[in-house]
Amino acid sequence: MAKKSDTKRQHILSVAAQVFQEYGFERTSMSEICARVGGSKATLYNYFPSKDELFFEVMTLSNNTEFEAVFRSTDPAADDIAASLRDFGRRWLTFLYSPNVKANRHLAISVSGRSDLGRLMYERGVLRGQDLAADLLRTAIGLGRLRQADPVVASRHLLSLLESELMERFLFQLLGEVSEEEIKQVTDRAIDVFMAAYGVPCIKR
Repeated sequence: MAKKSDTKRQHILSVAAQVFQEYGFERTSMSEICARVGGSKATLYNYFPSKDELFFEVMTLSNNTEFEAVFRSTDPAADDIAASLRDFGRRWLTFLYSPNVKANRHLAISVSGRSDLGRLMYERGVLRGQDLAADLLRTAIGLGRLRQADPVVASRHLLSLLESELMERFLFQLLGEVSEEEIKQVTDRAIDVFMAAYGVPCIKR
């Protein structure tokens, strides 16, 4: 029964992805998705209680593997923690400012206040990223690669610094394609600031 249920769920997600691509988020209706999936609306809402939930799941399905890979590829135990964090920063910004993710973030911001999509993006995307970053920093702090600090606060500082040079242009939709070279330079400056705040002080003899 569970396998049948999973198959149905995947079918709904596949159909919904096509409809969202055709009509966009705001013009897509659950009625249209239900008509293409077949069956009753009650069944559709049993799997996904709202269009916002369904759209978020469609987004997650297409981006989750890459999202998780950014954190899995980062070694918090590296002797050169600054280099490890630079590698993380470049991967993270490349992910965030890829065309698809950037468009989804803009959409979530634009419909916040009249849709649950913004809340879902924040709780299951932004906070999830902060939690994973905090886990990396917690390990680095425990191994003495970074100074003693609250890893949750440090993760917020790290992620904010990485986006600090891009965020305003992003919010006002003035940011075009972000080149690999710009990502590298932005990341290097952000990690320099982060390490100045959280690096282990050198003991002078």
